[in-house]
Formats: sequence, structure tokens, C-alpha cells
Amino acid sequence: MSEPVLVLASHNQGKLRELRELLRGTVPGLDVDTQVIDAATAGAKDPVEDQVTFQGNALKKAREISASTGLIALADDSGLSVDVLGGAPGIFSARWSGVHGNDEANIDLLLAQLGDIAAEHRQAQFVCAAALATPEGQEHVELGKVEGVLRSERAGEHGFGYDPIFEPVGAGKSMAEHTPEEKNAISHRARAFAALLPVIVEVVGNALKQD
Repeated sequence: MSEPVLVLASHNQGKLRELRELLRGTVPGLDVDTQVIDAATAGAKDPVEDQVTFQGNALKKAREISASTGLIALADDSGLSVDVLGGAPGIFSARWSGVHGNDEANIDLLLAQLGDIAAEHRQAQFVCAAALATPEGQEHVELGKVEGVLRSERAGEHGFGYDPIFEPVGAGKSMAEHTPEEKNAISHRARAFAALLPVIVEVVGNALKQD
């Protein structure tokens, strides 16, 4: 079994599968199934997300996981930015209602706050920052965005978070009405990691050559 080279600063197995597929065949000599691992496999603790921007949180997570494991680390931070709310919920998206990860309560609160806002003023963006850090101190971060509008009612059974009320521009359906494959093709997270991919390929490739 090959030694791990790259660690994803997450315990989410779905995110790990996405990353492995994104990297599969891109770096000569990289076995994505054994050399790309998650934070749990690496024995890394979750960093505290106490920065004030998506980029700051993503870079902090990547930096701390890389330092604690000695591996190249990738991390992301994402959320919903609503124009009429001045960019909120933003970095507080997952705990907008006061309880972290309560998707239904977060949506209920946001819909109540936007209750009197006309459809033409309900623009929003899903935003993701993807960051890479190395033990030698290299750091890179990229942003991915999906423009859309917020519906007044939920629709769809797929996805998570604010997907049931977010409709990408031109889609005609909520993000939660997209299949997982359709969502992955256009998501803010996919766009952020795609933008970071050339850097990942270069850094991982160089690490493998040194081994």
C-alpha cells in the first residue's frame, strides 16, 4: 500500500469520493484510493473555524491539518450569500438559526426574514473557498460561485442545506431538484476545486517525484 500524500480536511466520505474522482488520472503515479485520505484516517482533529471569510476558514483548516499530519492538505468552506442581507448568512450559513447543522431551522429563519422581499430582489450566491497547504508553507486558495435566486417555498428532495430554496440562474428548478450528478457538475464546490486543480496536480506531482 502506498503512503498517503494528500489529506482532505474533512470527515465527509462524500467529499472524499468527489476529490478522488476529480484527481483520478490527473497525476502520474498517484493512487487516489490509497494516497488521498480524509482527516479521520490521518488522525487529525477538526480545526476551529473562527475566521471571518470563507477563504480564511478554508486556509486555516488546510494549514493546520497539513502541519499536524505532515501531508499536503486540502480544505473548503462554503455557504450562502444573500444580496439583500448584505452577504449573510455567509460564514454563518450552517448555524444561522443558532444551532449548527439544523438545515430546516436555518431555512425557516431565512424564509421568514425574506418574507416581504419581492422575487426580483431575492438574488443570492452559493460560495465556496477551496484551499491547499503544504508542510513547506505553500498556500493557495480559489473561489467558486453559483448565482441564483431564493424561492419562497422548498422544492426537491436531493442535496442538503439551503438547496431546497436555491434556484441557480436559468435552471428553472431548485438545487434540491437536481440529481447529485447534475449538482456536482455546476456546484460552487466543484467550481472551486476545479479552479484549484492545476495547483493540486503540480504540488502533488512534485511531492511524488521527491519520494
